[in-house]
Amino acid sequence: MPTCHWCHVMERESFEDAEVAEVLNRHFVAVKVDREERPDVDHIYMTVCQALTGQGGWPLTVILTPDQEPLFAGTYFPKTGRLGRPGLLDVLRRMAALWERERDRLLRGAKEVLAAVRPVLETSRAGSVGPDLLAAAYEEFAARFDPAFGGFGPAPKFPTPHNLVFLLRLARRWQREVQAGPQSNAPGPAPTDLPDHAQEAVQRAGHALHMAERTLEGMYRGGLFDHVGFGFARYSTDRQWLVPHFEKMLYDNALLAIAYAEAWQVTGRPWYAQVSRDVLTWALREMAQPEGGFAAALDADSEGQEGKFYLWTPDEVRAVLGAADGDLYCRLYDITPEGNFEGGNIPNLLGGWPETFARAHGLDPARFGSQVREWNHRLYEHRKRRVHPDKDDKVLTGWNGLMIAALAATGKALGDAAFVTAAARAEAFVRDKLTAPDGRLFARYRDGEAKHLAYADDYAFLIWGLLELYAATWDTGYLERAVALQRQMLDRFGDEQAGGFYLYASDGERLVARPKEVYDGATPSANSVAALNLLRLARLTGDVRFEQEGQRVLAAFAGDVAAQPAAFAHYLTAVMFALGPVREAVVTGREGADDTLRLKALLQSLYLPDAVVLFYPSGSAGQAVERLAPFTRGMGEVQGRAAVYICENFTCQQPEVDPARVRSLLGGGGDDDWKRS
Repeated sequence: MPTCHWCHVMERESFEDAEVAEVLNRHFVAVKVDREERPDVDHIYMTVCQALTGQGGWPLTVILTPDQEPLFAGTYFPKTGRLGRPGLLDVLRRMAALWERERDRLLRGAKEVLAAVRPVLETSRAGSVGPDLLAAAYEEFAARFDPAFGGFGPAPKFPTPHNLVFLLRLARRWQREVQAGPQSNAPGPAPTDLPDHAQEAVQRAGHALHMAERTLEGMYRGGLFDHVGFGFARYSTDRQWLVPHFEKMLYDNALLAIAYAEAWQVTGRPWYAQVSRDVLTWALREMAQPEGGFAAALDADSEGQEGKFYLWTPDEVRAVLGAADGDLYCRLYDITPEGNFEGGNIPNLLGGWPETFARAHGLDPARFGSQVREWNHRLYEHRKRRVHPDKDDKVLTGWNGLMIAALAATGKALGDAAFVTAAARAEAFVRDKLTAPDGRLFARYRDGEAKHLAYADDYAFLIWGLLELYAATWDTGYLERAVALQRQMLDRFGDEQAGGFYLYASDGERLVARPKEVYDGATPSANSVAALNLLRLARLTGDVRFEQEGQRVLAAFAGDVAAQPAAFAHYLTAVMFALGPVREAVVTGREGADDTLRLKALLQSLYLPDAVVLFYPSGSAGQAVERLAPFTRGMGEVQGRAAVYICENFTCQQPEVDPARVRSLLGGGGDDDWKRS
């Protein structure tokens, strides 16, 4: 894993060491695996490691039989033992001796371990899907929430953006249930005199929103966010988000851009939109490859030191900004002679917002905010002269799918066509470089080579990106490709008996197990994303199979999820969509006409996690949509004007031509006054 800090340490200590090489080459066949290229291998043996040791992590060190059965597993080992930890040389020599003297016992143990782990990897516990899962997850998040700094649980703290998106959507759902009352699903103001259970629901909705907002604020204000060059680091080593593990991952930043954009849509607070914009600016500036795809990650280390690239001293800041401006910057961003990390300084806003700082110093907040951004830009230009961390420049289909989704969804929400264009360019790259002539996806591209048949994550994440691109462009080609890939995923990865998707395809390399995962960890699982993709596609196309398969995925894992719901946040986001109510909005009109464009701009500006929008153009252009979504046949303009058909529970209302009326019926806009309090 090119950006893994302790992998680099073990590489320097052991894998480049002649003594270790001699022992390895005498007794073993040494294989280094990039877990991001082979998640199937990593997932199987990480599960083994957790079963044997009670913990996991990277670097993952495993010793296998020639039949891939596990004899030993652990994580980081120094070359020689220290502080109670055995050294790699100790492990290798011990295992080599046991292999010579007690091979039969080792082989029996390996088979026993595999027999115990295989059911965990390959099976799921079915159950019923209902709103109780949502409430149980909320209670878990509330119990672990850190009210001072945001986040959940003790350090280290990970961003896990899909947890925050779940809480944002859950807050909206609960508040709307109260607004609608027992007899209506229509949005509207909440009654002023609510019964106790409704008051409790409002409070829970408010707290769900608060937990998401406090965490988003804490992550941004701390050192997890790179205030000089933008982008978020992998995780925080401390409770207050100050000291990160400095590597930057494409997937974290894609998912965080989505979370901050949705927070802006929910709350109307402009700074959320700015953070989302800054994250994508970083991705386009630092990670975009010349051909259109996105690199995987930036290393934590430079010049052999973790974080060195990102640290500042007061003298450096003053040298760039001048004495007076430099002093203000240092006071705002906690740059001190003593330092806040190993003698250097990680810029952060834990001491307060720039607006608060400006008022305290008699400065105009708006003007000062602009000045702060200009200071950070100058520091960024200066920092570019430093030795940069290494870049893992391989292009992964799945992670690019997430970035496509982020660029398209954020571009749509913010009305920024440049982001949507970048999403389209990345999708074209995947289609050109990572797709076989028969439509089959590959997992990785580097140096002109596409390699490894794609995994379930690659399909699920790319389909997500295509759905967001369709929503941002109304280009039917993206929807057609999403449908084709979803059918391919069902055929090659689906579990026909129990439901859900296996990690690798039915014709992929056969390993000692075929995992099927739903845990939403650093990224959402393929099954969680696929469930929501299927349900959205069902609503967009009217294809009953997609609806049935989406419901089967949810049911297949419901028993697992019930044991610890908060660990499955994206799955629960799919559950919310499945529980409904969900509305379909079909826009009909002439492509490029002013009235069509007005309705498009309106619908793309609304926050509609519980709706899908389909564009059915007038004339022959609508034939492609009819093939994908036969239910649109017969829908047309109203007296030559673009119109919106809003459907719910298999019933469509009379078409609407008035944008204000459309907004009122769909919500997602100004009716949600509760969220801005």
